[in-house]
Amino acid sequence: MTIAYWCVLIAIFLPYAFTGFAKFHGDFGPKQNHNPREFLEKLTGPRKRAHWAQLNSFEANPAFFVAVVVAHQIGTAAQGTIDGLAIAFVVSRVLFGILYIADKATLRTLVWGAGMAAVAALFIVSA
Repeated sequence: MTIAYWCVLIAIFLPYAFTGFAKFHGDFGPKQNHNPREFLEKLTGPRKRAHWAQLNSFEANPAFFVAVVVAHQIGTAAQGTIDGLAIAFVVSRVLFGILYIADKATLRTLVWGAGMAAVAALFIVSA
């Protein structure tokens, strides 16, 4: 399996790290598991932003997954290039989540753009 495919696996599970922060950071009392979506919507501050980072990750991931598969299937790009772009995407998503939780909106937006540029680049290098 290529590094890029490992990055896909990491990206699949990354949103759950953010939701884990949202659910379990701070108070460690019993969590509402009967209506977890309602519980998450009532959070505030960093925990709420972690939830939003999770949602954004679920939105960004499909484009990344398709870009990696297309890059592999077309086969015109060097594997090192594909792997490097996939790593860049995953790193950008980790930084995005950290910056979202820390409420650094401008930096978060720039990092989001870098991640989406990596997705676009995966398609471009395959053309």
